[in-house]
Amino acid sequence: MTELATYALEGRIATVALDDGKANALSIAMLRTLHEALDQAERDEAVVVLKGREGRFSAGFDLGVFASGDERQALEMVRLGATLAERVLAFPTPVVVACSGHAIAAGSFFLLAADARIGAEGPFRIGLNEVQIGITVPAWAIELARQRLAPAHFDRAVVSATLYEPRAAVAAGFLDQVVAPAELDAAAHETAATLAQLSPAAHAATKLRARAEALSAVREAIAAEVTVDRLLAAQASG
Repeated sequence: MTELATYALEGRIATVALDDGKANALSIAMLRTLHEALDQAERDEAVVVLKGREGRFSAGFDLGVFASGDERQALEMVRLGATLAERVLAFPTPVVVACSGHAIAAGSFFLLAADARIGAEGPFRIGLNEVQIGITVPAWAIELARQRLAPAHFDRAVVSATLYEPRAAVAAGFLDQVVAPAELDAAAHETAATLAQLSPAAHAATKLRARAEALSAVREAIAAEVTVDRLLAAQASG
């Protein structure tokens, strides 16, 4: 790992903590680090707890990369983010997200893909704000949202860029439960410990079976959409 994230293994539970000292933007370096963490978790056959820093889970993709005009860098960042979300959706062991604060845009993709999502109570915003800032929501992200959000909130969240406070995010489908910030780590660890009691083979096989349609749609969208031309078109539409 790098200074952007840490990996700690305790028994069968691996805690991956994002902390860039700021907004936990999903830069190329951060995304590579998170892919490496999942690689290690697979080798350890560990249940994963993915957590942010106090008040911030992640602000999403590093907008500075988009603003730089470097198309190749922007494409690499989006590809790393898309494939990371897809990996979480299909990960062979359970993935728990401890949402410690704001989870915006690509930061919320992992909430849509994980097996269990626990949020810290507070004045935080969770959701997909792409339309608000002039970015067309990627098709693969829409498929993530479609398979996880409550039908009554799907259009509001995706098309109208509605952001939710943590308790409202439970009703929308971004979170499963909300706890006091001081209780977040313990709640996430307790959930991970419960999930660690599942049969690993049965969990992995059932997850792939239950999410087959969503995974197929996400993977097809990544293959078709994560190209320089499509990336430029999405930015130009804003």
